[in-house]
Amino acid sequence: MTAASKIADPRRDKREADKRAKRLRRQVGQAIEDFNMIEAGDRVMVALSGGKDSYAMLDILRSLQAAAPVDFELFAVNLDQKQPGFPEHVLPDYLRKLGMPFEILEQDTYSVVTRVIPEGKTYCSLCSRLRRGALYTYAAEQGFTKIALGHHMDDMVETLFLNLFHGGRMASMPPKLKSDKGDHVVIRPLAYCRESDLAAFAQDKAFPIIPCNLCGTQDNLQRVAIKQMLQQWDRLSPGRVETIFKAMGNLAPSQLADRNLFDFASLRIDAQPETNATGGCLVGSTNS
Repeated sequence: MTAASKIADPRRDKREADKRAKRLRRQVGQAIEDFNMIEAGDRVMVALSGGKDSYAMLDILRSLQAAAPVDFELFAVNLDQKQPGFPEHVLPDYLRKLGMPFEILEQDTYSVVTRVIPEGKTYCSLCSRLRRGALYTYAAEQGFTKIALGHHMDDMVETLFLNLFHGGRMASMPPKLKSDKGDHVVIRPLAYCRESDLAAFAQDKAFPIIPCNLCGTQDNLQRVAIKQMLQQWDRLSPGRVETIFKAMGNLAPSQLADRNLFDFASLRIDAQPETNATGGCLVGSTNS
């Protein structure tokens, strides 16, 4: 790279930021359409963590809402998990400035997780279950029809490999799902978005990012190892993560080994055509 190319070019940066914003809005709009994520009259609870992804999700959903052909409601919800040093004012100040309706829930899951999980073990599994339980409970109490989470394409591909390597199953985060009890529909509008785009978008927008002081302090997470593996693949073969994600929606059950998805047991050679005494085929034969 030459010295001249390193010089900041505000106009070029603005063009790139505009292209990125349009690309992300297009991808979110396409995911919503493909999976019928949001319908007329929906009350969508947007789970806002204070990280780059949930900020981006809220921003993009708001821009799409303004131009959408159907009416739907957006409501931001943050769970204050009582992590030490959590800046309680940041999200309320940001959301009030936007004029965005919101609620801050308070539940001390931090103390529970750090007390229950042995030192050296990862917190994420228990932390996410507790957080999910609090959000689901609030959504049911308030009558929200959809819960929007900020997981993106990279998260979904990482989860696929986590389940593959450590759970012995091929499963991931679907773009849309019904909860186990059947009383919540969860949507992931960022399913078609790459994390690198979202990180740059967050910088473009100068979102007031709040770092996680719980799992973010652990360097032994299996997800970190998977992320590094995928990043290396992406450097060596650009587009590989997108290809893997595409494969998640292009399954061939007969080419796998799941007996619940495909009836391997009944596979047999088709019945042989009847033959005459001399061995000639009777089917379709004509007298000469």
